[in-house]
Amino acid sequence: MECPHLSASVCIAPDSAKFPHGSPSSWCCSVCRSNKSPWVCLTCSSVHCGRYVNGHAKKHYEDAQIPLTNFKKSEKQDKPQHTVCMDCSSYSTYCYRCDDFVVNDTKLGLVQKVREHLQNLENSAFTADRHRKRKFSENSSLNSKLLKVNGSTTAICATGLRNLGNTCFMNAILQSLRSLVEEFRKTLCALWQGSQTAFSPESLFYVVWKIMPNFRGYQQQDAHEFMRYLLDHLHLELQGGFNGVSGTAILQENSSLAASNKCCINGASTVVTAVFGGVLQNEVNCLICGTESRKFDPFLDLSLDIPSQFRSKRSKNQENGPVCSLRDCLRSFTDLEELDETELYMCHKCKKKQKSTKKFWIQKLPKVLCLHLKRFHWTAYLRNKVDTYVEFPLRGLDMKCYLLEPENSGPESCLYDLAAVVVHHGSGVGSGHYTAYAVHEGRWFHFNDSTVTLTDEDTVGKAKAYILFYVERQAKAGSNKL
Repeated sequence: MECPHLSASVCIAPDSAKFPHGSPSSWCCSVCRSNKSPWVCLTCSSVHCGRYVNGHAKKHYEDAQIPLTNFKKSEKQDKPQHTVCMDCSSYSTYCYRCDDFVVNDTKLGLVQKVREHLQNLENSAFTADRHRKRKFSENSSLNSKLLKVNGSTTAICATGLRNLGNTCFMNAILQSLRSLVEEFRKTLCALWQGSQTAFSPESLFYVVWKIMPNFRGYQQQDAHEFMRYLLDHLHLELQGGFNGVSGTAILQENSSLAASNKCCINGASTVVTAVFGGVLQNEVNCLICGTESRKFDPFLDLSLDIPSQFRSKRSKNQENGPVCSLRDCLRSFTDLEELDETELYMCHKCKKKQKSTKKFWIQKLPKVLCLHLKRFHWTAYLRNKVDTYVEFPLRGLDMKCYLLEPENSGPESCLYDLAAVVVHHGSGVGSGHYTAYAVHEGRWFHFNDSTVTLTDEDTVGKAKAYILFYVERQAKAGSNKL
């Protein structure tokens, strides 16, 4: 919104020496010392925590307004009002008097200058941290790559990723994607070929900061949001060319991409849509006149609700009722649904909004099926986690019954085997920790940032999955259907 209070509230110099040292996203609240969601006052440069932590930024504004109540309405209030502050992670500006985010600036552009200064401080702190960690890694002994299994020591071919400060959300996704070696081998298989026990993805993280501002800073992020941003940016870069090689040349290099042209997301087909791209058919029927509307929607992943009747069941072995299965989540996604009053369908025949039903069919399955279980739900003030255990197959996930035209599919083309699982540990999206399980050459590994351990199928099957990656089965094999 356009805020009328900027000229009275934005008083600090853009390069003020009053700013704390270090990266802005890690600044601490001057009251409670929390470094979660720091906000800087654009009147006095003091730093406080946001309203979803302890609310000291708002308290700072409220305390500053008390002396102003002594002014008479006819008197001029020249005292700065500490009304406007800036989020030190996203650099968005908020006005407490307007109670909304601000999109305009002062006549001198002070808000943008402060924003650019904070970004420079963040980048400088990140660069210094990179050099420090690189020096540490060079002094570490990384030549031996050994893993303890059943008390003995054995060599493995998997590399961990160091945590650069709440970057487990990124590490878990990268470890899950590189398990799909045949599909992404040219960009991700280096993780399997190195001799290091752990690789530090600083350069990649720095690029992520530059092209994805939402992930700047060292706060915990949502792994699914990161995965979608990453795939979307990869898709766009491959379309526009990379290192002087055109997107067309990249596509021609792999003739198997020709079959994926039916699934185009934001432009031409790329290796991203060839691997992850599928197509949904969305059917909407008017309940008054029976008019049917069909629309095809490309997808890179499917987000599945955990049915409400299972949300109190938190473990596989817990009694009192059946265990929620992946089939239950898929059925909930594809079942016929009557839209409520807030989602009335604009019927072209009736020429007005009417009650209707909706149903999804899968028109085209991808080579790699990514299933996201919606474990986080917004309430009025919080984003709560659904901690229900969802049973999922390690082999033979049969997607045929969800297809629009199952009779046109081969016996093996609808079967999928599990390749990787991303798990969120903890109670909230802004906290906790991410790890990943991934299979390589028939063996399952658990990736916990820089720590890589061998594990077994039973352990994988008991995980409370957040994201599941299934690979289309290519050869005939015994199936354990879902």
